[in-house]
Amino acid sequence: MKTLVSLAACVALAGCISLGAKPPPSMLTLTSTAQPPVGQQQVAAVAPGTTASTLSVGGRAVATVTSQPLAAPSDAGSPSITVQVPAVPQELATPRVPVQATPTTVAYIKSALWVAPPAQGFARILGDTITARTGRVVLSGAQSFQTGSAQLTGELRMFGIDAASQSAVVIYDASLVRATGGGIAKQRFEARVPVATIDAAGAGTGLNAAANQVAAQVADWVGR
Repeated sequence: MKTLVSLAACVALAGCISLGAKPPPSMLTLTSTAQPPVGQQQVAAVAPGTTASTLSVGGRAVATVTSQPLAAPSDAGSPSITVQVPAVPQELATPRVPVQATPTTVAYIKSALWVAPPAQGFARILGDTITARTGRVVLSGAQSFQTGSAQLTGELRMFGIDAASQSAVVIYDASLVRATGGGIAKQRFEARVPVATIDAAGAGTGLNAAANQVAAQVADWVGR
């Protein structure tokens, strides 16, 4: 009898257990409208005044490290650039889509969730767009071991919906450390795209378009 009671209690408890919030029918993702040509090799120049050496792990080459003086080869390509995932304010440190309801309040769109954090998706769009528009070799922070590589960092200040204007807004403060001796530059980029409805579908389409517009602006700035 005790066994039957325990079993009944377990069944009743199982009906109440939840391992997480129920996911929405679909999730949002960012896609780049500018893509590097498939099958086209990209070559990055080793910065003049450095030499390339191979870093191996377990007998397998995993990276190229630059250190000692060496003249750049005559067939070297354009300088590489490293694109870092931008920093974000607290309201963007979540897979949810923020809505600036008033200048001092933020809400979130119901059932609108990103597959990956928007900062990561935006960094990927930046990389694809810079490659497609400038021809430069773009590396992620994990891939870059070249001291002569330019560095693109920044902060994604806004990546959400402005309720007052009913538009998707992307604001990116970019910092560019150019190749050796090139100095540091900083600039703000912004795009606003009207959305028909403030919901998951409208926000996803509008923010993807705005992100690509900002990426194109950044790519043209980097390519100067």
